[in-house]
Amino acid sequence: MPNPVCWFEIYVNDMERAKKFYETLLNIQLSQLSNPADSSMAMWAFPSDMNQYGSSGALVKADDVSAGGNSTIIYFSSEDCAIEQGRIEAAGGKVHQGKLSIGEYGQMVLGIDTEGNMFGIHSMK
Repeated sequence: MPNPVCWFEIYVNDMERAKKFYETLLNIQLSQLSNPADSSMAMWAFPSDMNQYGSSGALVKADDVSAGGNSTIIYFSSEDCAIEQGRIEAAGGKVHQGKLSIGEYGQMVLGIDTEGNMFGIHSMK
């Protein structure tokens, strides 16, 4: 099994705010997974192709789970993480660690989204 991670969820308190942040940051469109009639949970998925390498996931708003304060960091892939670093604050987030070399493993940026969740951006450039 080359990639043991098959799914992730980022819990949020304000779905519209979080959805706008990630769509702006990553220049993507999320798609609704949850039943719009069920107000106890909303799920909007990141784009994915289950036939290609990499995992996908969704933003989740659930009545019994709060955002932030967790210890898991999701890294999004990028051509050059400096591009997304430049979008973080404009999208309403904060840069926690600017572009940093991790040697032969490329470059990384750490940000904090509008919900208080830390996330990473990784690139080889």
